[in-house]
Amino acid sequence: MIQKGKLTRIVGADNVNDDSVVLEEYSSDVSFVNRIRPVCVVKPADARQIQKLVNLANENHTPLVPVSSGPPHFRGDTVPGIGGAVVVDLSRMKKIISVDRPRRVAMVEPGVTFGELIPAAEKEGIRLNMPLLPRKSKTIVGSLLEREPVIMPKYQWDISDPLACVEVIFGSGDEFRTGQAAGPGSVEEQWKVGGIQKAPYGPGVASWHRIIQGSQGTIGIVTWASMRCELLPSLEEPFVVGSNNLDTLMDLTSWLVRLRMVNECFILNNVNLAVISAKKWPKNYQRLRDSLPAWILFYNVAGYEVYPEERVSSQVKGITDITQRLGVQAVKSVCDVSANEILKVVQQPSAEPYWKLRYKGACEDVMFLTINDKLDNQIYAMYNQVEKAGYPASDMGVYIQPIVQGTGVHCEFNLFYDPDNPNEAGKVKALSSSAIKALLGRDAFFSRPYGPNTGMIVNRDAASIKILNKLKNMFDPNHVMNPGKVCF
Repeated sequence: MIQKGKLTRIVGADNVNDDSVVLEEYSSDVSFVNRIRPVCVVKPADARQIQKLVNLANENHTPLVPVSSGPPHFRGDTVPGIGGAVVVDLSRMKKIISVDRPRRVAMVEPGVTFGELIPAAEKEGIRLNMPLLPRKSKTIVGSLLEREPVIMPKYQWDISDPLACVEVIFGSGDEFRTGQAAGPGSVEEQWKVGGIQKAPYGPGVASWHRIIQGSQGTIGIVTWASMRCELLPSLEEPFVVGSNNLDTLMDLTSWLVRLRMVNECFILNNVNLAVISAKKWPKNYQRLRDSLPAWILFYNVAGYEVYPEERVSSQVKGITDITQRLGVQAVKSVCDVSANEILKVVQQPSAEPYWKLRYKGACEDVMFLTINDKLDNQIYAMYNQVEKAGYPASDMGVYIQPIVQGTGVHCEFNLFYDPDNPNEAGKVKALSSSAIKALLGRDAFFSRPYGPNTGMIVNRDAASIKILNKLKNMFDPNHVMNPGKVCF
């Protein structure tokens, strides 16, 4: 175990904390992982300090758990997997390194949140391709590394987008930069000759960023990341389409994304839209949920500097032709929820309380990737599991997000529950496991396995586990990086 004095010499006495109250906060989250307390929390200020911490951890064989976002955490990946761990809290690293409008790229340290970068990007005339309503304490680097789906699929060309390049300290203590940032020269030297850290591929023919993404801190600690951004629209025209027939909305979504007619585009069921939009609890929520159609598609048409009105008008006309053919109507509001309100909400982090905690105080997510042709059967399977478990279907939120130019779908079931009700929490825990098992049998691809169900998912592919363990031994030979996560 690392002595506290050695940690203090690296990050300073004020940035090493072993107070029992603080350690208890890091010992669990809003998930079903086992509670394990770390021995202390350290807050480094830069990459050099991180590298020293990793080297020290290797000397003492001490587990390190990297954390960038603030609480509440949800997936168990920031809770130590074994005892004796040191949490490396990156929240001090708050620098917005660059925001480049001509190249549409931004670079930030791991402690920068969405709420901090959004105004800085808007000031330069660009915007982020965001996930749906991240919590206020969520960092951009944390979201990028977890491959959280973004709400503008027409700008997502690869499943790793919008992540571009990263600088990482591997578990071996080696510093490494991916993509265009790899060189030649330092990042600062690249800037002097007009270089920009936007392309993620390389160095060489390998896509090294894919090893780091989704690894839950088991490979190394990222010290900065760059991301692709988009131009800030001059004019926006949002719409909603409500229907009790999901297939019709999926057909419409496919056309909208394939023809690149819209920016933000996603589908919510009435539960999730009511949770996000309700202004008074619980009366307003229940009334709104019951009055909404079963499914609501939201999309946003945008115009830019050149003829924005003409562009929006043309796109709206084209979309109207499609909606008429499908027998649905795009409107400016559904029940008491306006499209303009939704647009304003989803272009910022979630208001407090965080939307997934707003209904009952806790939420367990069952999320996977799929394709349009298989989605119907998978949703049916989920509702079947909900019925068997005795969980009220009226309490389950559903979020459907087209991804990567509409070639795939992120499907997410949000199981809201009361964490102070052991019976309800136990029911949701059992339901999440049974649902994942049923969905695996219907070709759902769980690309981001977390918590107690990880083994059920990753153990289906022995070849991948073998490869991942080889990579782990290369980049983290002493297995000090977040042991107990993924398949390690």
